[in-house]
Amino acid sequence: MKVSIVIPAFNEEKLIGETLRRIQDAIVAFKERQWQTEIVVCDNNSTDRTGELARQAGASVVFEPVNQIGRARNSGARAASGDWLIFVDADSHPSRELFAEVADTITSGKVLAGGCTVKLDGGSFWVHRVAGLWNTASRTLHLLAGSFIFCDASAFRELGGFDEKLYASEEIELTKRLKRLAKVRGKKIVILHRYPLITSARKMHLYSRGEHVRFLFKTIFNWRGTLTNRDACHTWYDGRR
Repeated sequence: MKVSIVIPAFNEEKLIGETLRRIQDAIVAFKERQWQTEIVVCDNNSTDRTGELARQAGASVVFEPVNQIGRARNSGARAASGDWLIFVDADSHPSRELFAEVADTITSGKVLAGGCTVKLDGGSFWVHRVAGLWNTASRTLHLLAGSFIFCDASAFRELGGFDEKLYASEEIELTKRLKRLAKVRGKKIVILHRYPLITSARKMHLYSRGEHVRFLFKTIFNWRGTLTNRDACHTWYDGRR
């Protein structure tokens, strides 16, 4: 068995080193099972030292010139050779325990893809409240958070990966297609929750509550028009760090 960890990264020189260190610690869970691993970072047209620092940390680095997270994940996946893909955001830290639970889930043979709950590394009460609401929705509806997705590589390629028309919520659209394929294959989608992914709350600090609310309402009333418009999804792409 081989597992590929794919990390999309846009101007992440401040965080990529620590993220890779945490992931290298966590993949011991796979190595204990004699599984092969690789880490692939997709430098998504960064203007800083993201790619250089990732190489120095021992990751394979591919370059994607079009600044779009779904496209970056797809480019990283094309360069990966694992039987299973694990997508981890550059500001997120999976634990050894989480990877061990992923390995157990894969070994069961019952799962096509999965995700996990998230825990923010800081923020106010309302920020953690929002994260809690997402975790409840994720577990109830089996929705995958883009910050952590594990997937059978053959299924991912059969579906054509993430929808490159979308600049945000591409993981929700992929979830829908994975659910349909899982049903055909007699498997399921799972959300792990014993060991949440630690992920950055920086968007909650860098952007106002009003900006988040306006984006939410735009998406509700014109979801396709909003999610296919890069400028409308500026919190992902304006480079604010």
